[in-house]
Amino acid sequence: MHWHHLFFHHRHYERSIRDTQLIHDIQTAIHAEYSALTCYEKLAKLAPVKEERDKILEIQKDEKRHFQEFTRIYTNLTGRQPTFMISGECPDEYRSALEYSFVDEQEGVDFYLNIADKAEDAVIKDRFRRAAADEQNHAVWFLYLIQQLKMPDRQLEQYGAQGALADSTLTLPKMLTYALQDEYLAQARYDQIVKVFGPIRPFIQIKEAEKNHIHALLPLFERYQIPIPADTSQSLVSTPASIKAAYAAGVEGEIDNISMYERFLSQDLPSDAKAVFSQLRRASMNHLTAFEKGLEKME
Repeated sequence: MHWHHLFFHHRHYERSIRDTQLIHDIQTAIHAEYSALTCYEKLAKLAPVKEERDKILEIQKDEKRHFQEFTRIYTNLTGRQPTFMISGECPDEYRSALEYSFVDEQEGVDFYLNIADKAEDAVIKDRFRRAAADEQNHAVWFLYLIQQLKMPDRQLEQYGAQGALADSTLTLPKMLTYALQDEYLAQARYDQIVKVFGPIRPFIQIKEAEKNHIHALLPLFERYQIPIPADTSQSLVSTPASIKAAYAAGVEGEIDNISMYERFLSQDLPSDAKAVFSQLRRASMNHLTAFEKGLEKME
């Protein structure tokens, strides 16, 4: 009887330790899901195109389901509500936030499988194994989104001002196409900056000016019977890491624009095209001054 009592007490103590660890791990999982919900809300706002934003929100929906399931499990085990705390700091820049989320999801796979292995309850095992499978799927999607960010770097070399400056055989159709692409790109870039950082005056003003530039270019396409290029600019922009970086990108972009229009104006052009390119060159010089002043204030 004495040895049986000791054995029973030892088994009970072991189970109590396991249960305590399981509860602690489930609470940690709840913190992780709560953090993911917050991070993916930020990430969706940073996404440059609707397709990427929709995918991130779809992942967030999975995380909300995990959060609710883990909370119910914790409450059933303990009879009390868990705490909700953000663990880790989600970066403010899109690429960094994607990379952070990819690593976080990968780590979540191992952690959730470990919880499933420890749990004796079949329901808990099932929920955490399913969650681990979801986390692995999320990691694959985040890796895909990270790889997508590398594509615009190559595409930009043939788009807008960068494409014009690299092209050795300029023609009027090419020049008009490059100019319109660059105006599309500026619109998309400044839209994204205003969406993320708020209504910063120079970006709002210049964004409105770009609309006038597009209106100035479009009649030339009609007059010379040149197809209007599709606007694919949203897939080529990324969110700057800070307002200072946004100003710096604006300076760089306007310098490219000025160089592009100066190259166009060195060609043999019809008078109407020459007048529009001259107008846009002057506007780019004004924009450059505005961005340089903004950058100086950030120093």
